[in-house]
Amino acid sequence: MDVPPGFQGKVSENTMCKLKKALYGLKQSPRAWFGRVTQAMISKGYKQSHADPTLFIKHSSTGKISILLVYVDDILVTGDDEEEKQSLGRYLSGEFEMKKLGRLKYFLGIEVAHSKHGIFISQQKYITDLLRDTGKLACKPTTTPIDPHHKLGEAKEDGMVDTEMYQRLVGKLIYLSHTRPDIAYAVSVVSQFLHNPRKTHLQAVYRILQYLKGSLGKGILFKRSTRLNIEAYTDADYAGSVVDRRSTSGYCVFIGENLVTWRSKKQDVVARSSAEAEYRAMALGVCELLWLKILLQDLKIKWEGTMRLYCDNKSAINIAHNAVQNDRTRHIEVDRYFIKEKIDSGVICTPYIPSQQQLADILTKGLRKPTFEAILSKLGMENTYSPA
Repeated sequence: MDVPPGFQGKVSENTMCKLKKALYGLKQSPRAWFGRVTQAMISKGYKQSHADPTLFIKHSSTGKISILLVYVDDILVTGDDEEEKQSLGRYLSGEFEMKKLGRLKYFLGIEVAHSKHGIFISQQKYITDLLRDTGKLACKPTTTPIDPHHKLGEAKEDGMVDTEMYQRLVGKLIYLSHTRPDIAYAVSVVSQFLHNPRKTHLQAVYRILQYLKGSLGKGILFKRSTRLNIEAYTDADYAGSVVDRRSTSGYCVFIGENLVTWRSKKQDVVARSSAEAEYRAMALGVCELLWLKILLQDLKIKWEGTMRLYCDNKSAINIAHNAVQNDRTRHIEVDRYFIKEKIDSGVICTPYIPSQQQLADILTKGLRKPTFEAILSKLGMENTYSPA
């Protein structure tokens, strides 16, 4: 460590500082640690990604690439430049105290399996530990994570539950939804009642656990594919919340045949029509597409085509192509110009898709079992426990 600026004493080789608090617990420690890692990677010739600051990329003169992704003190290294990866390993071992764990199999609770068909990610152990901790390891499974006709409100007439326990449980489910789009909507609903949970809300959380009990082996398969096309599905559930009548936006984005990002989120304001709700969902989808395009540019993956944004609301699509300002679009003027600018420049297009083929439905509302399972199969979710 360097002596802090402003120290009023003699400094020698034997001078030391007595810490009143461990560095690991300080608020400044994550920033200081990441700054040290960033400095080391830049000095090695890596560039920090514009799309993700924790992603470092280095392109060789031969066209090969090496990639490093850091999360606190866990690091992933990948790429097709084997010589650079070995050099990076030696360099990092000299800069930091670290241990190489070999081929990626387990990372931050996510299990990774490699095969000739592609890469399969799941969180089976994480789910098993969660069920064991909550005493639901022997519970009766359900086929869907949330009641299709649910009307979860504040439920002030119900008894209260332990707020800390509820928040801790929902927090674990939020992390789990990073690899499980099938529970993303249900988790977004129960997370709206973190400050004042009731028995009804806890029962909804327990239903998610029951669903997870019956789908331990489910995960996402990233298939090997030579096709590079970027497309998104966006949808909104108009005035779905019984508490404040706000709508829920949902989108899922594919690169090639593989689902890469998804989100289910209640909108910030009340929409005055279903077209407005759908249009706000489209704006979120456009932002995600643009972010992915920046990420691909950092990786030097060329994509000159038009990205497709599928929507099942013709009114919202017409607004996106209509340059006339009127009362229907005055309150979403910024979103309207934002989307239209991307359409006019050829970055995106907004084809219509029937509601029966809208994959983002699973992120905006509760669905019955047949529809729910049909969408999951199209999202690329597989179950390792399914019969061959």
